[in-house]
Amino acid sequence: MEASISFRGSTTKPNLSSLISPSSSVVLHPRLPLPALRLKKVSAFPRISHRNRLVRAQCSDGLRPEEDDGFVLEDVPHLTTFLPNLSSYPNPLKESQAYAIVKRTFVSSEDVVAQNIVVQKGSKRGVHFRRAGPRERVYFRSDEVKACIVTCGGLCPGINTVIREIVCGLNSMYGVSNILGIQGGYKGFYSKNTITLTPKVVNDIHKRGGTFLQTSRGGHDTAKIVDNIQDRGINQVYIIGGDGTQKGAEKIYQEVERRGLQVAVSGIPKTIDNDIAVIDKSFGFDTAVEEAQRAINAAHVEVESVENGVGIVKLMGRYSGFIAMIATLANRDVDCCLIPESPFYLEGKGGLFEFIEQRLKENSHMVIVIAEGAGQDYVAQSMRASETKDASGNRLLLDVGLWLTQQIKDHFTNVRKMTINMKYIDPTYMIRAIPSNASDNVYCTLLAQSAVHGAMAGYSGFTVGPVNSRHAYIPISRVTEVTNTVKLTDRMWARLLASTNQPSFLTGEGALKNVIDMETQDKIDNMKISSI
Repeated sequence: MEASISFRGSTTKPNLSSLISPSSSVVLHPRLPLPALRLKKVSAFPRISHRNRLVRAQCSDGLRPEEDDGFVLEDVPHLTTFLPNLSSYPNPLKESQAYAIVKRTFVSSEDVVAQNIVVQKGSKRGVHFRRAGPRERVYFRSDEVKACIVTCGGLCPGINTVIREIVCGLNSMYGVSNILGIQGGYKGFYSKNTITLTPKVVNDIHKRGGTFLQTSRGGHDTAKIVDNIQDRGINQVYIIGGDGTQKGAEKIYQEVERRGLQVAVSGIPKTIDNDIAVIDKSFGFDTAVEEAQRAINAAHVEVESVENGVGIVKLMGRYSGFIAMIATLANRDVDCCLIPESPFYLEGKGGLFEFIEQRLKENSHMVIVIAEGAGQDYVAQSMRASETKDASGNRLLLDVGLWLTQQIKDHFTNVRKMTINMKYIDPTYMIRAIPSNASDNVYCTLLAQSAVHGAMAGYSGFTVGPVNSRHAYIPISRVTEVTNTVKLTDRMWARLLASTNQPSFLTGEGALKNVIDMETQDKIDNMKISSI
């Protein structure tokens, strides 16, 4: 019986020995030795519509292993997929003095990382991703590599650390010396704005905030970008950016594949909001939470020094309230936290005004932390504002902090006839612009080195990040297809409510049902992916 492997619904018939070679992109039932596989007749596996490379053991005549355990590998593309005759070479790390004492220098082709690690007895093994790290064989000669790095989108602590470690990693681990920095985001590719990057040039940039290469929003023209990649002879592209940037990276990879170019495209996900799906967290997030404490502490000092002081601190969080939630939990002086995922209302029983009055009677002061994306529909309706978008296609947010400050002041001054002292702090740009802290510096180093190892090993069209604390190579489409948001039905949000003793604002059955329905749909979508 001849074995085969299914990729995106197509079927190939490789030699079984190729399935366990270092360059192989799939392992056939790694827990069972091949001779031990017993097969039985089953129906064909369903397909799904997204572009992930889902891999599952299957046979050409519709047979599969009898002991099917639900193992699914969401694989990333490899250059040999469309360049089958590509040569490979021994990894230079074999000669590295730094790695000489490492017990296991190279990651095996059988090493994978599980997306779900909390399981029950009898559970399917579920979705896995390729483990990140150096491979025994590479698909680029060090002296032939011409790499480039580009940063796109908004600022975030840690960008410069990622740039530095890509440059230093390529140079120190693989002996690569030809590295370009593309200035000004995606448009820099076809504007011919470049700078030569060496370890000396980037030596201390991790101590600065912002991006050494400058950035911009929009400007993505796939054809122009790939034309310039081809014209310049670039064969490794490292793209640092958020959701929209990573979607652009996938388009660049697809065009590279269409043209048959030996170009590895690696994405490093960047978002201070921590709204990237699949990975544990995004770089810069810890720094943002830590820096937010200064603003919250300042607000608390201000309001406890006056009568009926109400402090409002606006933090980042366009669609996801992770910074506001974790900063609130870390501080313990916050009385109320408002995030985009949780609807709130001002007037009536159980509303924000009632809670503020209650807290002022108890403590004579209170602090509110609000994410920038919270209550946007409420604000737009109140201000009769029309929706506008920035160059990246993101909705331009109205200043909910200023709006809420005015609403509270008007209510208590005009309706409740109370003296109230409002203090509003917006540290958003101060937080975005600072260098990353020690924890994020280490994290950025691991991200950068994982990206370098993956590109040198011939992988392309992938992004990197920790999945359950183990770094993995993830199809770009997996981190861009949904937004990571705070789940109001999870225990972390319950911990916050217990900490602040604020109302949930979900008093109506309809409101609670809507939240549960949205989160249930998210789980169904994830189950569709993991059940293939």
